[in-house]
Amino acid sequence: MTVLRINGEDHDVDVPPDMPLLWVLRDVIGLTGTKFGCGIAQCGACTVHLAGKPVRSCQLPVSVIGGNEITTIEAIGGTPEGKRVQEAWLALDVVQCGYCQSGQIMSAAALLAQTPQPTDADIDAAMSGNICRCATYVRIREGIHQAASGRPLGLQVIVDGERP
Repeated sequence: MTVLRINGEDHDVDVPPDMPLLWVLRDVIGLTGTKFGCGIAQCGACTVHLAGKPVRSCQLPVSVIGGNEITTIEAIGGTPEGKRVQEAWLALDVVQCGYCQSGQIMSAAALLAQTPQPTDADIDAAMSGNICRCATYVRIREGIHQAASGRPLGLQVIVDGERP
């Protein structure tokens, strides 16, 4: 039996030590917001936070988690950065198909927790491991800038590449 601290709650799980965290979250605990994408930790759809750092849960065996806190998309809105990112995503209509967005939001929230005022280069580096097949990268970047700005959300008009 393994005890995992997920979104502030302890979960006793009886799983093999090499079972990837993604399948524990989805199939054992029932938290299905974290998505399966590629299965080889390359696309970012399965991103969760482990001790505040973004990790790919599809390749992370439960045996290496120890007592570290796991945060999933279901709880990221409870953090200041996660809440701002989710609000910006909605205000700027970032999502197209939405499949990758839980991983995108998790990576964006981790970036803002570490770098509150990221540059485009910071954003590109932090988000480079998250693939969006709908190619909403420009909206994702703008959403991160919006979340970092602390400005009230609403309709934003970008003129000649300049943010208001």
